[in-house]
Amino acid sequence: MQTPIISSLIDTDAYKLNMQQAIYHHYPDVIASAEFHCRSNESLSALKEKIESEIRALSDLRFTSTELEYLSTLGLYQPDYLAFLSCFALNKDQVTVSISDNQLAIHIEGKWLDIILWEVPLLAIICELRCHEKYPKSGPKQAVNLLKSKLASLSVADADKGFQFVDFGTRRRFSKAVHHAIVEHLVHYSAHFGGTSNLLLAMKHGIPAVGTQAHEWFQAHQQLTGDLADSQQLALNRWLQEYPNRLGIALTDCINMDAFLNDFTPYLSHQFSGLRHDSGDPIAWGEKAIGHYESLGIDPMEKTLIFSDGLTINKALGIHHHFCGRINTSFGIGTQLTCHLPEVETLNIVIKLVSCNGKPVAKISDEPGKSICRDHEYLDALKKAFNI
Repeated sequence: MQTPIISSLIDTDAYKLNMQQAIYHHYPDVIASAEFHCRSNESLSALKEKIESEIRALSDLRFTSTELEYLSTLGLYQPDYLAFLSCFALNKDQVTVSISDNQLAIHIEGKWLDIILWEVPLLAIICELRCHEKYPKSGPKQAVNLLKSKLASLSVADADKGFQFVDFGTRRRFSKAVHHAIVEHLVHYSAHFGGTSNLLLAMKHGIPAVGTQAHEWFQAHQQLTGDLADSQQLALNRWLQEYPNRLGIALTDCINMDAFLNDFTPYLSHQFSGLRHDSGDPIAWGEKAIGHYESLGIDPMEKTLIFSDGLTINKALGIHHHFCGRINTSFGIGTQLTCHLPEVETLNIVIKLVSCNGKPVAKISDEPGKSICRDHEYLDALKKAFNI
């Protein structure tokens, strides 16, 4: 039998566990569903049986004592949540894989608390299976050689001026082997490398595990509040309740930046340490963030902007130069770090929340192509609630 692609439950992004703990404490019985979307013009239907096999293998995994001990050292996770993880297992019956219109279709449904950990390993599995089929001669050697050429464009001066990037590449990596090789090279040879979103690699290399929350945190709150217009503020305040002095970067584009800033009250603006960009023009977005802080009398140099939308190292460096000395910046680089190999075409796939407690949720974003909602009536209501 072939060795499963994913062999550890902490081979995932840190923000998944961060959100899961908050769900455990505040929304343990909420029901949610999520669906797979392929934004690339490529059929993945031939992978169905292999994906189902990997799903069965995932359901056999448990958090090990070593992994739980590591998580306990991060200063984020409370004893009751770690006890919950010690008994946790993914339930394969919550995932349905099918073919629709010659395209792979995946539906995940169950308690939000339970299904939240499916997304990242499933996406990594799909990418690795696809890349193994299409590019059997490519691997870590080619990926690291290309990375070396990209790092050559960075200077010591850039590091001295605060330029730093982190690995956000778990979900769309070429393969686990490539991902591990890339991070290992960065750990040893890049002064600009600041950590990874992947908990397993953070544990292995003793580097920071980076991440706060994802779109689903804000999406779910659309059905967890009395008034739709209050959903973002509830999501933000609930996050502060769970993490009052940590994980203070807020994602801004579940609706859009303007709607977010309208809800980002003086109290919230002071309490959160910064913002994360994930769609739309990064320069325009950053200027809005600086303008917002200045309008409240907050020194932007006390805050940090995290950029994570389709970045390359050079694109990140350009954004850093634009904002250098005006506000702190950091950069999460994903696909272009862990799936950038010669002649390899990257795959744009996502798994997004589509319902909460049986009712629709949506993501609008600052970039129309990233919007997700099949219920047009609900989408209209959401736009109306946030004056879009």
